[in-house]
Amino acid sequence: MTSPTLFSPLTIGDLNLPNRTVLAPLTRCRASEGSVPNPMMADYYVQRASAGLMITEGAQIAPEGQGYPATPGIYSDEQVAGWRLVTDAVHRAGGRIFLQLWHVGRVSHPSFQPGGTLPVAPSAIAPEGEVATYEGMKPYVAPRALETDELPGIVALYRKAAQNAKDAGFDGVEVHGANGYLLDQFLRDGTNRRTDAYGGSIENRARLPLEVLEAVLSIWPSRRVGVRLSPSGTINSMSDSDPAAHFGYFVEKLNAYDLAYVHIVEPMEADIRHGGPNIPGGSFRPIYTGTLMLCGEYDGARADAAVQGGAADLVAFGRPFIANPDLPRRLQENAPLNTPDPTTFYGGDEHGYLDYPALEEAPA
Repeated sequence: MTSPTLFSPLTIGDLNLPNRTVLAPLTRCRASEGSVPNPMMADYYVQRASAGLMITEGAQIAPEGQGYPATPGIYSDEQVAGWRLVTDAVHRAGGRIFLQLWHVGRVSHPSFQPGGTLPVAPSAIAPEGEVATYEGMKPYVAPRALETDELPGIVALYRKAAQNAKDAGFDGVEVHGANGYLLDQFLRDGTNRRTDAYGGSIENRARLPLEVLEAVLSIWPSRRVGVRLSPSGTINSMSDSDPAAHFGYFVEKLNAYDLAYVHIVEPMEADIRHGGPNIPGGSFRPIYTGTLMLCGEYDGARADAAVQGGAADLVAFGRPFIANPDLPRRLQENAPLNTPDPTTFYGGDEHGYLDYPALEEAPA
């Protein structure tokens, strides 16, 4: 029996993927007023609908979960209607799309918070650096530590957002537990200094992420739910005393849920440069028995080798998919790739968003 390739189909539950090339969740900051998705965003996802699966940019589950300008939400009726424009267009184009459920936790600013209050987090520890706001860059503030009796309310926000995603017509959802956002902040002991049932041991630190996952699974079938993790990540001032052991514990716990996939962000060059641990995504293959997705600075050859070698079942691409809406075809044909323009990644209009040419439009 021959090994699958990056371009082999894959069935996850009752969802048939034509290839194993995934659009990674990518914050693009182009939502309309009220954090409402718009027709321009629908066009963006339709252009990339040849992906085996698309995962949207993070959608904040509540106003308190926002950390950047013009990011979309999934908590209001207007946002659900805006996302329905996206999913209907994607499905007409033959695509498959999951919504990423997002709460940034401490990686926010009072200017995003209702009433100008402090952002919330497991512990009152500020990240280093500055945050982009509607008024420009501002220093991060120390967040407010969530009270124990507030945590069921956080879980309920995720449950409601999962229902809203279903109402908006998505094929599934991804729980964002990576990149230094709220659930990642609970998982890691560098940001979680709690002394209640949600802090201390890894069993306690994993409690809220697992409660969130179970709430989402009360709305969606398990094979329509993924979880994203970044064991080696240092972005947003993240650290942990023993990430290999702690994330190994958490990933092993995920075996019990029969998920669509677990999505592991590989150690990036910047993570290693900032002293992060080098924990290859493939190292979780012996731990996790289900579908494994890897992401992080992959090119086509490396991604195909990961699938053929069994390290991954799916590979997600970020920047290459920004600049190459027809990335699966380009990779399969070994065609030249457009170069992404980082100055247009966050915010703006159609330039750098909808105007990258597909292969047949590229100059000879």
